[in-house]
Amino acid sequence: MPVPGPSPAQSSLPAAAARSGTHGHGRGADAVTGGKPALPPGPALPFGPAARPSHPVSATAPTTTPAPASLPVPEAWPVPGAGPGGDAVAEPVRESAAATATPNPALQRIMRGPSGVGTEGLFFTPRQAPPEAPPVRSAAPPAVAPDVPAPRPAAGGRPIPGLYHHPVPEPDPARVEEVSRRIKRWAVDEVEAYPPEWEDQFDGFSVGRYMVACHPDAPTVDHLMIATRLMVAENVVDDCYCEEHGGSPVGLGGRLLLAHTALDPVHTTAEYQSEWAQSLLSDAPRRSYRSAMEYFTRAATPSQADRYRHDMARLHMGYLAEAAWAETEYVPHVAEYLAMRQFNNFRPCPTITDTVGGYELPADLHAMPAMQRVIALAGNATTISNDLYSYTKELDSPGLHLNLPVVIAAREGLSHKEAYLKAVEIHNDLMHAFEAAAAELAVSCPDPRVVRFLRGVAVWVDGNHYWHQSNTYRYSLPDFW
Repeated sequence: MPVPGPSPAQSSLPAAAARSGTHGHGRGADAVTGGKPALPPGPALPFGPAARPSHPVSATAPTTTPAPASLPVPEAWPVPGAGPGGDAVAEPVRESAAATATPNPALQRIMRGPSGVGTEGLFFTPRQAPPEAPPVRSAAPPAVAPDVPAPRPAAGGRPIPGLYHHPVPEPDPARVEEVSRRIKRWAVDEVEAYPPEWEDQFDGFSVGRYMVACHPDAPTVDHLMIATRLMVAENVVDDCYCEEHGGSPVGLGGRLLLAHTALDPVHTTAEYQSEWAQSLLSDAPRRSYRSAMEYFTRAATPSQADRYRHDMARLHMGYLAEAAWAETEYVPHVAEYLAMRQFNNFRPCPTITDTVGGYELPADLHAMPAMQRVIALAGNATTISNDLYSYTKELDSPGLHLNLPVVIAAREGLSHKEAYLKAVEIHNDLMHAFEAAAAELAVSCPDPRVVRFLRGVAVWVDGNHYWHQSNTYRYSLPDFW
């Protein structure tokens, strides 16, 4: 089992520990050698909420292992789509008191990572001495040590006023460029996930910037590509089966089940095995799932792969619930909608953070109820954030598109603005609950692997918000302020 190392600087955990008197922590990265995790030497990763590391990468970064030749990859069409976007409303961020609270010394000790005899080798380079006083989180970028580069500003867009979040620096542009180049080549040449006329939508999705922001400690570009392919594949399925590119609630269950077999292979008789295998090449969603999962399982342990399959089954069950409501034109109660969103959400993405980081959170630690609560809250909070940023995009789409503000307005008799602002409050409550639960777990189970994984999930949450805020191609804010 690889030994946990340090983590990138920014995280959601400090403010939670400051509120609850509990602690957050660190997460690092390892390289994959022969498909198995291993710790490489690498650049220093500074600690504390003040800065996030950049990860230089050359144009000659290691290339991804080609897909096996056992299943040739034919062709078809779809891609993660993007709806009409525009400039976000330039409003000031209303940071809550919790967001600017000073972390307590115990939390800072955990954030600095392991210490003591034998732990120096866990760090890529000698660690910097901790600051005399913990840095203060604020809307403006805090001051950083002279030897730590100041973070670059976000690419564009503005955060939703009043939304609780942690600003992050711009992701490393060299990695963004390389991941963007590779993922487009994969989507076009390997799985033919979209036709040329959808190229602008694929580019506007900015998946390279998205994944680099969410996984800043990935040891190599190859590690980043694991998450990037899975993200694109999930969006191909969503767009082509559920949403604007030919999606429909009618018959969705059958389509999803067959697509899921690209993740969770069918074991049948010899007579029908080849027919099933060929079916995985029959449309863009199945080709994308099959290829992305093959790359993933080369780097993941069997336990990590099974965890991902389970989370994707949860996601598909959420798709089916929403489709059933669409077919019957049922507007769920707010509690019902929030229950659906715990399944139809981002959960599969942060739970692969250890694979992308080059290490493993063992199955028994991942299965702890306290860890499951943290992961669920992270998925719930980020999914409601998506509801809020995509609100105007979905209002412009045909038919009734359920999201939290729409459901609140319909079920609680509120105006559009009142419902939207209440949804912001619900998001903030979920974020505070996530941070508190993560900090409490870090104290109650101080296993370095748990600490590292929690750190990675928190970083993913912040990177996910960054992408939604900055992606003005897809999203614009309503005029409520």
